[in-house]
Amino acid sequence: MHISDILGSPKPSLSFEFFPPRAATAWDELYETIRDLETLSPSFVSVTYGAGGSTRELTHDLVVRIKETTSIPPVPHLTCVGHTRDEVDAILTRYAEAGVSNILALRGDPPKDQPDYDWSQGHFRFAADLVTHIRAFNESGKHPDPRGFGIGVAGFPEGHPATPNRVDELDHMKAKADAGADYICTQLFFDNHDFFDYRDRCALAGINIPIIAGIMPVTSTGGMKRMAELAAGARYPAKLLKTLDRASSKNDPGAVERAGIHYAAQQSAELLDGDVAGIHFYTLNKSHATRQIYASLGL
Repeated sequence: MHISDILGSPKPSLSFEFFPPRAATAWDELYETIRDLETLSPSFVSVTYGAGGSTRELTHDLVVRIKETTSIPPVPHLTCVGHTRDEVDAILTRYAEAGVSNILALRGDPPKDQPDYDWSQGHFRFAADLVTHIRAFNESGKHPDPRGFGIGVAGFPEGHPATPNRVDELDHMKAKADAGADYICTQLFFDNHDFFDYRDRCALAGINIPIIAGIMPVTSTGGMKRMAELAAGARYPAKLLKTLDRASSKNDPGAVERAGIHYAAQQSAELLDGDVAGIHFYTLNKSHATRQIYASLGL
């Protein structure tokens, strides 16, 4: 299903994110998770793409398998870094032939062994360049859907780590929208004020495409620290920290997880009350927390 049809529904979209496991033994567990969450009728699921395109084939295999064996529309991530225009065209052609309708276009991270990666030498310096290229692919008529791929891009309610100037950050976001992006999916955040403020600032900047909110429940204190690293320094508000501190002081191994899920459920309820276009749950390939949030929201 094309993202314009999904987001054109009067109800907000509810979606999940998975990553392709590197270990063969983890694939069966992942498919159990996907099947488990399929019963919730998600609007779509996205599949991540490793730094420098390192999981290109794994991402493609997972996307095609979801497309062929489930009823959930898959949205593969595609990054600029490390790819030529011809390589991107080959990836887009494979997805088009498989009947995949949507792409999340990202700048991406360079390979970890290339800390001095020179962006100026690549074919795509910014995500907006990738959006422009995908839009040109759409216009070539190579996709079976006359509309071509629906195109998503990333948004950063707490600010992009590489762009501390928040005015410049919105200029980059506007460039992606003007290049032809159909929607924005945000990085995870823990304070809804950051999201609502970001949405308002986008509107003031003339960015008038739907914005989906990214939510990840904290299920352990160790996981919280890893999230901060993965999300380039996610900001933890005092309210959440106090909640987790109270839970961790109890002689109950499951208290932190329950507190984190409850906090994420409250976040989600407030976002839905605030007419959010959709909520995207970062699942870490697990279904337990997401299912509990769904149940608490009456979904």
